[in-house]
Amino acid sequence: MAEPDPEEIREKLVDAFSEADYPIHGAMALLPTLPDGPATTFESGEFSMTMMEIQQASDVNPLNHFPYESPEELADDIVRGLQSAGELPE
Repeated sequence: MAEPDPEEIREKLVDAFSEADYPIHGAMALLPTLPDGPATTFESGEFSMTMMEIQQASDVNPLNHFPYESPEELADDIVRGLQSAGELPE
């Protein structure tokens, strides 16, 4: 299987969170934007994690950085945290 692409994961996160009403001030504002709530899965190559698993695996917990002004800002933090935790390549 192919190596995961951090940019592909970022794009999927941006798409998933784009419907939220920004700025967002907490995780609860994001749940309605996810088709399967915290069980929504993001995949690229060998990488496959639910939003709940991503939150637990990430070295940079995006929940500690609210408010977010855009889905891009949120996705960047999530991808950085997954890279720091070794879940995605740099």
